[in-house]
This record gives sequence, C-alpha cells and structure tokens, in this order.
Amino acid sequence: MPTNVPPPTFGPTGFIAPSEEDVLAGVLADFQAAFGGGLNPALSTPQGQLASSTAAIIGEANDTFVYLTNQLNPSFAVGRWQDALGAIYFLQRLPSEPTVLQLLCTGLTGLTIPVDALVTDAAGNLYGCTGSGPITGAGNVTLSFAALVPGPTAVPAVDGVEIYQQIGGWDGVSCTSGVVGQSTESRQAFEARRAASVAANSIGAVSSIRGAVLAVSGVLDAYVTENPDVAPVTINGFLLAAHSVYVAAIGGTDADVARAIWSKKAPGCAYNGNTTVVVQDTRSGYSPPYPSYNVTFERPPSLAIFFSVVIVNSAQVPADAVAQIQNALLSAFAGGDGGPRAAIGASLYATRYVAPISALGAWAQVASIGMGSANSPAATFTGSIVGSVLTVSAVASGALHVGDVLVSGSAVTGTGVIAPGQSITSLGTGSGGTGTYNLALSQGVPSGAMRAITVNGSSVIVQINQSPTLAAADIAVDTT
Repeated sequence: MPTNVPPPTFGPTGFIAPSEEDVLAGVLADFQAAFGGGLNPALSTPQGQLASSTAAIIGEANDTFVYLTNQLNPSFAVGRWQDALGAIYFLQRLPSEPTVLQLLCTGLTGLTIPVDALVTDAAGNLYGCTGSGPITGAGNVTLSFAALVPGPTAVPAVDGVEIYQQIGGWDGVSCTSGVVGQSTESRQAFEARRAASVAANSIGAVSSIRGAVLAVSGVLDAYVTENPDVAPVTINGFLLAAHSVYVAAIGGTDADVARAIWSKKAPGCAYNGNTTVVVQDTRSGYSPPYPSYNVTFERPPSLAIFFSVVIVNSAQVPADAVAQIQNALLSAFAGGDGGPRAAIGASLYATRYVAPISALGAWAQVASIGMGSANSPAATFTGSIVGSVLTVSAVASGALHVGDVLVSGSAVTGTGVIAPGQSITSLGTGSGGTGTYNLALSQGVPSGAMRAITVNGSSVIVQINQSPTLAAADIAVDTT
C-alpha cells in the first residue's frame, strides 16, 4: 500500500525534508487507510499518540540526514566532519598552544640557561625555557619560556615571575613581553585557515604568503599586506617601504617563518619589519655556496588591552564574580568561546565580549563594558611613582582623570615598568595636569614618559605591528 507520508527531496539547495506537520498528516492518513477509517485523530487518543510518535521518529531521521548533508559543506562542518574536510587539504586542527613569555634572565656572565629551566608566576603556572642561551657581558640574556600547560593564560607583570628551579649563578628573571596561548582551534578559525591554505598554493599574492606563514608550525597569527606604490605608504600605523611586502607573525621559529615568506613572495620585492633572517636557496640545481637572501619581517610587540566591566548588583552575584568574569574575558580574547581571536591589525569591539560574560549565568548582567589601549591615551606626560603616589612634572597632551590606567614605554607597545592594574584612584594636588595623584598599587618607577588611558571606549584598533595581549590585572570589574 502506498504511503501518504511525503518523502524528502533534493533540490538546488540540497536535501529538503518535509515539514513535521505534513509528515504527521501523512501518518494519520496511512493509519485511517490501514484500519478502514473512522479513527479519532486527536492526539489524546491511543491512535493519535501512536501517529504522533511515528511522525516524530520520521522527523528525527530526516533532521539527522539534513545535519549529515550539511557536514559536507565547509561553511557548516564541525568536529570530525570538519577534520575530514581539512585532511583533503593536508591540514589538521591546531592543538592548544601554551603562552610564551620573553624573559630577561640576569646572573653570572657566561652562565648558560639550559632548555627546560623553570620559572613560575603568581598564579602558579610553570614555564620552561624553550632555547638555551648564555648570559652576556651585560649580565643578562633574553630567552623564551613556554607554559608547561597549553592554553590561554595571562601574561604576568614585569616582576610577576620568579625562578622555580634554582641554578647556580642565575640570580633573577623578569617578564619583558609575552604572547597569550590558544585553546584547541575553533571551528571558525579552522575554516579560515583551510580557505587560506588554498591561496598558499599560489605564488606572489598577499594571500599566498599569509597562507604559507599560517601553515608554519607554531604560528598563532599572521598579517600580510603590501605597498605596490613607488613611494612609502603608512598602513594602519606602520610605514611600508616602496614596492614592498609586510609580514607580521606571532609564533614559529624565525627561520621557518622567513623561509615561508621567501618561498611565496614575488621576485625583487622589498621587505619591512624588525627581524631579518638569511634564507638559502638549496633547491635542486644549486650547489654550495648557495644563493642567500635577507628576509625581513615583523615580530609585533605587545599592545596591552584594558577592560572596564560594570555588572548589575544583585543577591545572585557570587563571591568570585570578578575572577569568573576575568577568566571568561581571557578565554574569549584568545578565541576560546568560539568567537574571533584578538589578532594583529584587528578592530576589537567591546560588545563582542558581552556574550561570554552573560554566559556565566543569570547574575552576569552587563550594565556597561569599555575598552582602551595605549593607542588612544587620555594623556601623555612625564611622571614618576613613589609608593602609591604619582607625581606628574609635565603634560605633553590631554589630561589625567580618576580611574585612568597608567602605562609606560613607547606608543606602540604601551608596556614598561608600570605594573599591570596600576590606576589613579583619587586626585592629590593635581587636577588633570601637573601635580600628584593617588594610585591603586604601591611601587617605585623613575621619572619617564607615561600614558594615562581612560577605559571607556567602544573599540580598540590594533595596528599591524602590534600583538594584542590581555592580563587579568587589566580587567577592572565593578559588582557593587
């Protein structure tokens, strides 16, 4: 006996399942025909309930098939299905990567800090040295240390690390910069990398260079642009030489990144950046001495990002609300919530970070959220810190305000000797210009260039020579 249940069909958009209502109507019609008519179709009757259950089973099977057919589309594939599509392009999902710190190690001249030498931060995270190096005649050496546990962890303050495993002659350590690690590659990030990998098969195009750099082991982020003009051009805060390519990369070895760039860039193209590596052309047809080329690219310094979050006060707000919100923002900043990761040259919007806070529970009602960075300071000035008092001796631009976060160093990085979380809590003798201001933290900072940042912006523009970073101390949370 033919069935009255409408079958699924295939059309220009793929598999099309009939509606649940049409399936139920078909099942009821089949039941009426099978029992000779006269059945009460009300869902409260046994026959009505049986028809409803049968229709639900058919609908579930149709929904499952719709899901499976969508997994063949790279735009919708997830999990193992997305992994299978990536394998066609010889790609594997990136595992979680550790936070990597650049640490200034001080001690006895000539002492070599070995691989796997350990330091720790205030949160108890351990970091191991990834490449040994001797302490120079200046009494120090800068080395890379990677967190032993992969995933995003906050970059500690300058004085926020200490030696964990003592080595004779190794006196101290301080953090000069760091790159936050990442969680296992999200669906969106994997798809973006798959698309970029297709471009990597070409040569000479900006997209092919970026695809090749992103394919380098350990690379977390890359930004590529060019200047085809006969004169230098400033692009998003960076001056590019005439007829040149610009590549910024986070992670990976200098040698691997340089070779990836050289393998894809057009002949005769100039470079930009702060890192130069000699690449030899060892392809078939050449014999030593091989042709050598200086490849230059950018290792972007850190740009500290600041957040100010106000939560609606209620009896449901937990005691650890501040820590929960800080951890949620740290994870989202690294793309751990499935959203876009803060990246080189990106535009970061405060509203993007409302959802991960709201996901913490009904208590997490965001009254306001603001952002800021050293790229847009409220004031640039000369000052010094003794204890918890800032003394401003000269103001170059703008004005200082209560609540402003303080940073020191260059305009590009906005980092330096001022501790993360340092902010103005009240006015002293100053009222926006020269004078004294009371601070949240007690420390000693000699006179130098400083910046005050008002953390109430709706967005932050990251320049193409900056790596955005976020520390828990730079996330201010008000739950009162």
